[in-house]
Amino acid sequence: MSNLKIIFLGTSGGMPSKRRSLPSIAIKYEGELILFDCGEGTQRQMLLGKIGFKKDFKIFISHLHGDHILGIPGLLYTMNMLDRKYSIQIFGPKGIKDSIEKLMNASIGKIDFPLEIYEIDEGNILETKKYSIKAINGNHVIKSLAYCFEEKPRPGKMIIEKLKELGIPRGPLWGKLQRGETINFKGRIIYPNEVTTPPRPGRKIVYSGDTRPCEKILNIAKNADVLIHDSSFDDSLKNKAFEEGHSTSLEAANIAKEANVSKLFLFHISPRYEKDDSILLKEARKVFQNCEIAEDFLTYEVPYKK
Repeated sequence: MSNLKIIFLGTSGGMPSKRRSLPSIAIKYEGELILFDCGEGTQRQMLLGKIGFKKDFKIFISHLHGDHILGIPGLLYTMNMLDRKYSIQIFGPKGIKDSIEKLMNASIGKIDFPLEIYEIDEGNILETKKYSIKAINGNHVIKSLAYCFEEKPRPGKMIIEKLKELGIPRGPLWGKLQRGETINFKGRIIYPNEVTTPPRPGRKIVYSGDTRPCEKILNIAKNADVLIHDSSFDDSLKNKAFEEGHSTSLEAANIAKEANVSKLFLFHISPRYEKDDSILLKEARKVFQNCEIAEDFLTYEVPYKK
């Protein structure tokens, strides 16, 4: 069983507050570290959250507003001071390469490890043996990408009674069958579907970035285990949300309900709710009960569906 953890490093929107740092979400998966957005001070949040600067480290930027990218130089310089040697991959919309180069050129210092920057659009961004990452366009005042992390399906469960009936001894042959390989046992061909249940779905996390509610995010979030959605305002400020390209918590809840997600995290919380953000949760839970407001350093281990 593979651990899949979400650690919220920064959950504010626009500007930091005493309670919340700027947007950044870490996903830890089998020794890898994936970062969605990188607001100012992300490296400090990583240190405080005991995340660790993993060898396999990728950053996915939703859009080029300052609250989502200005933490990149500080993070890279911190890792350089820690004598990092391994490359880092950064993915983002068109303009990300120029933005990072200008930020780095304006700063004092340099990095000595490889930096790979990829300008991307909608579609399949990354494919590994164990997961994929896709991007789609959200609906913000500038181009903004939403991301979907999706784990590959897991092998089905072994049907112990059937294996015993066939006389197949526990060991390497069981492993081959569970991996989907056909075996020859005492002159008989045994197919995996004879002795295993169908493959089980992997876990799925969707991060909306800054966005209005939109059909594309609804579709990519279908049956997700976790949806992290822009919830900048309460419903009394829905006109402001519309004008600024953001969502209310009620709108985020409607997306979660229609997409049939398992859990919703309200994210990108306006500093105006610093003292009391209960209205956001109250409005969202009228529509979608299994939701909570993301807080800095909140950790959530994504369970497998039963």
